Amino acid sequence: MFELINYVWISVAVITFLLLVIFKIKAPYGRHSNNKWGAVISNKWGWFIMELPAFLIMPIITLMGPAEKNELTYLLVLLWLLHYFNRTFIFPFKLKTKDKKMPLIIVFSAILFNSVNGFLNGYFLGYLNTELSSVISLNVIIGLVIFFTGMYINKNADKHLISLRTRNENYQIPYGSMFKYISCPNHFGEVIEWIGFMLIACNLPSMTFAIWTFCNLSPRSLNHHKWYKERFDNYPKNRKAILPYIL
Repeated sequence: MFELINYVWISVAVITFLLLVIFKIKAPYGRHSNNKWGAVISNKWGWFIMELPAFLIMPIITLMGPAEKNELTYLLVLLWLLHYFNRTFIFPFKLKTKDKKMPLIIVFSAILFNSVNGFLNGYFLGYLNTELSSVISLNVIIGLVIFFTGMYINKNADKHLISLRTRNENYQIPYGSMFKYISCPNHFGEVIEWIGFMLIACNLPSMTFAIWTFCNLSPRSLNHHKWYKERFDNYPKNRKAILPYIL
């Protein structure tokens, strides 16, 4: 039954991806915000509220579950907390989006997304995990390198974008680092992070989450990329949206 739930959730991710791409739907927050989606909340508090469930649910379910734990279990919880501590308690309050609002429907959708992903990963580690792999293994080492590379790319891109808004309230073309190749290295970095996490965990829920991350972020990256090209006549023509040289 648990495997079936994961496969259904993957199917929802693929369907969501197709709908967002085919119908060119722009999630109405950030640069794509508008007043057509009902009640709104402050951007900062919207981010905080919608990321908090992920920060709490996965670690609590994992650590309270009866399954035996080892160093790898605690490593996965630590990596999860590292990512979501930044997304919940640091990133939202660094944003320089003065007076920007986020529709409550986006917040509630993200709460559902984060709650399901947190539950699936936590339930497997806390209740179903019977094969305790060693923390000293090739897949863990490679996964850690990929995870922290993705985290660095993600945080560095966020920092750069925030600094541009600090100096000027208007949007500007970002340059340097991974922005040389893609419009959304922050999204690319997050996808890379969860691929690394998947390699470390080597289980179905972590793969489900990695697939969901790509299906959720790549359409938004395509929308950002199109927005940049429409807004700036001098936007670099050789940049891709989220995958260097590919997409």
